[in-house]
Amino acid sequence: MIEIKNVVKKYGKRNVVDDISFKVKEGHLFALLGSNGAGKSTTIKMLLGLVKKTSGETKIADGKTIGYSPETPYFPPFFNGLEVIRYYGKLQGIQEPQLSEECETLLKMVGLHVDSQTKVKSYSKGMLQRLALAQALLGNPDILILDEPCAGLDAMGRIEMLSLIEKMKEQGKTIIMNSHILSDMERVLDEGIIMKNGKILRTFSKEDITEEETLEKIFVSTVGGNETWA
Repeated sequence: MIEIKNVVKKYGKRNVVDDISFKVKEGHLFALLGSNGAGKSTTIKMLLGLVKKTSGETKIADGKTIGYSPETPYFPPFFNGLEVIRYYGKLQGIQEPQLSEECETLLKMVGLHVDSQTKVKSYSKGMLQRLALAQALLGNPDILILDEPCAGLDAMGRIEMLSLIEKMKEQGKTIIMNSHILSDMERVLDEGIIMKNGKILRTFSKEDITEEETLEKIFVSTVGGNETWA
């Protein structure tokens, strides 16, 4: 479904992403893991064409549509939640009555239907994350790319968000997800990579995770601790 092959991104002389390769299978959730500055978000942006690659190839299966939820979503603050979703739906060319039906369904799905008439400038970070997921789901895309979708959510919000992501998997969507919350990733992933300083240090799958060998243990043993914290 998705392939990244020998991709490099340089800023000046520094390789922010350093010759990485991986494939994402159809219907699977692929985890991008790593510390801050590992190159995860840059990898996502190159796949989407938002950042130009220095070299390498990115491929997405022909005819597949993509929904994207960014790490730091921004919407026009003078719009309310419903207006935001309608705006992005119109940009996609979704026509009535489908547009109104989708807006209502998606706002209910992410728990924002009660706040649909509230201006976005009053939304919390968690509410903005929910709204970003709703706009990513417009048009029922085949592929979802979720950059820190649980950031800013409280405990119940995270549980609800993960349940929605699991539902998307059950519907057969292919998902790439980046998160620092390893327990969340452990719950939903099929396979993934661990990055550091732009390089892939390890690939892994669900089968590698056990009660004794948790994702947290795998991550720490791969990336290593920060000696300045010792």
